[in-house]
Amino acid sequence: MLHFDLIQSISLAGNAAAANDDRAGAGARRAWVIDGATDLGPPGLVGAQGGAAWIAATADHAFAAASDGRVSGVVAGVFSALADAYQRARHREPVGRWELPSAAFLCVALKQRRIEIAWLADCACLHLRGDTVRRLGPQPSLAETQEAEAIRSAGLDLLPMRSAPTLDRLRTNRTRGERRVLGVEPGHTDAVHYDTAAIAPGDELVLMTDGLAALIDDYGVPIDAFAPLLRAEGLHGVAARLRAIEADDADCRRFARFKPSDDATGLWLRITGEA
Repeated sequence: MLHFDLIQSISLAGNAAAANDDRAGAGARRAWVIDGATDLGPPGLVGAQGGAAWIAATADHAFAAASDGRVSGVVAGVFSALADAYQRARHREPVGRWELPSAAFLCVALKQRRIEIAWLADCACLHLRGDTVRRLGPQPSLAETQEAEAIRSAGLDLLPMRSAPTLDRLRTNRTRGERRVLGVEPGHTDAVHYDTAAIAPGDELVLMTDGLAALIDDYGVPIDAFAPLLRAEGLHGVAARLRAIEADDADCRRFARFKPSDDATGLWLRITGEA
């Protein structure tokens, strides 16, 4: 039977003074990454912990506790666990929909010689076979970069907690009707995207939150260069290159974004065993 071997994992906070709102986990036949949506207000809705850290930790526990089965069943169970946990943890009514805890996620599960993939929002999954790299699941999106560029063009501060107009704009954007995320609202389960892909022993997967995927999605490292870079330097080397680019652009002028550095998390897995 095929299974995942964990080669490396990494999870770096964007700012060591704040909680890391990413989570990741891997078992023999299932792996996942979670990226809690940055809080746009102070803690309080679910207690002293921020909503982003709360949902990342709660969803991570639910993915780890799920029974083996189709990935759609796993995801449905995670949504149900989040809804139940939110009712227990909530201290008050949310100020607005923007305050509801939410997250991006991507989960993969082995099924014979294929993997099932489930996702919402912008985590990334790379499939490596030798030096050939194929992107599975969600494809790169320019939406957040374009929003940051629009805010900067309007003369507003990109750092949301320093600028009330920017914060108001981000809150409005978070309440848009078409936004679909891992969260505590009913109905989003039906919006989860699913796909499958053929795999073989020796193939590798790299699961990443968007903070790590920014190296190829936003900062110009070609996806074809990723496999040799990973094998030469590992995830720590990949992350070091990411942080070096961001340090050289700490004022976010070259690459428009809402934080000098985002939380960056990755899992490097190898598929082994007999099909």
